[in-house]
Amino acid sequence: MKLLIANGHVIDPVAAQNSGKDILIENGKVAAWLDRKEARPDDAEVFDASGLVVAPGFIDMHVHLREPGQEHKETIASGCAAAVAGGWTSVCPMPNTNPVNDNAAITRYMIEQAEKTGLANVFPIGAITKSSDGSELAEMGEMKAAGAVAVSDDGRPVPSAGIMRRAMQYAADFALPVIDHCEDKSLSSGGVMHEGKMSLLLGLKGLPALAEEIDVVRDILLARDTGAHVHIAHISTAGAVEAVRQAKKEGLTITCEAAPHHFTLTDSAVEGYDTNTKMAPPLRSEEDRMAILAGLSDGTIDAIATDHAPHHADEKSLEYDRAPFGITGLETAVGLAFTELVHKGVIDLVRLVELCSTNPARILSLAGRGTLTPGSVADITILDPEEVWSFKVAESRSKSKNSPFDGREFRGRAVTTIVNGRVVFAAETV
Repeated sequence: MKLLIANGHVIDPVAAQNSGKDILIENGKVAAWLDRKEARPDDAEVFDASGLVVAPGFIDMHVHLREPGQEHKETIASGCAAAVAGGWTSVCPMPNTNPVNDNAAITRYMIEQAEKTGLANVFPIGAITKSSDGSELAEMGEMKAAGAVAVSDDGRPVPSAGIMRRAMQYAADFALPVIDHCEDKSLSSGGVMHEGKMSLLLGLKGLPALAEEIDVVRDILLARDTGAHVHIAHISTAGAVEAVRQAKKEGLTITCEAAPHHFTLTDSAVEGYDTNTKMAPPLRSEEDRMAILAGLSDGTIDAIATDHAPHHADEKSLEYDRAPFGITGLETAVGLAFTELVHKGVIDLVRLVELCSTNPARILSLAGRGTLTPGSVADITILDPEEVWSFKVAESRSKSKNSPFDGREFRGRAVTTIVNGRVVFAAETV
């Protein structure tokens, strides 16, 4: 099967491409780039991308798909459906399933379930420690052989510097990035929102910025010692961004990601006690949000990742103190990035593609992805930077509806998602 994406504006930072090109896809691969004056193959189906941006497939480095074990919240099938509707061709699920993805069998299971679904690619992230309990290292080499692309204990950050040092040394042997949810639990225990003036006004126990920053600095020091690649998940404070900025200047292999809710909302959104504003790390201060914007602009932050965390409505209906942390994000992330970043002049379109595609592919060593150069995998995200649309959570493809952005209007979205050369999502407006 041949598919010609015609009349679009191609942005590919790897190829330094930012101009009008036609892209020919054949057998799931990018076969060629054609100038507009070149003859088009007669046997190719034509997708007219006039007025649209054609980008390498977007890769979400940080999602929670809940399967196995918590299928009432999300399945791999429903999560992948939400992903492609949001423009993501690939997603990387964290290991906090039940049982924890700490072995090759579960890693393979997740990939096989995604292949049966036939929507987004799934590249699992394996656990750092067995059962993510912070004590005994998991078999990282076996998980990598099964398809894991990184290791993390995510919401249960490794508390011991000694165990984390060993984990970094072990992961470096397999060229696996270590992804850390940086939170010193001795400082954050019992907290449910950002510690500051708003938490005092609302009478809620706070999660101090210092809890994140201490662990970020610890991981940077350990990376310097071990030479490992450390990736800071969902960075959310000004101090953490500055620590990463300085580590990069030193030449350390430190990367990080930011979630859309952290560059969009602040702790003031918690004022109505809506549990869809409860996430970890929490929504921070305006100063922290501005630091995230600066980091996205100047290259300190490498990727945008959703931290898509579905929860059943019954769980989110509890009191703020008792409700679980996390929100869904796969279907709103690109809209937020356009609305809050591109159209407000924080970043340009090339930088958006770097943050959502090129850099995630590089960080996770996903060969043949993050670019549209001939021979690469035909994972493609087609964007309409100007379309105005509203998100309706009731129509979400996720099994869970815990989003703070229900009814929000956006300018810009992903309108078509192509995975392995096959159109797996097309917005109704196309």
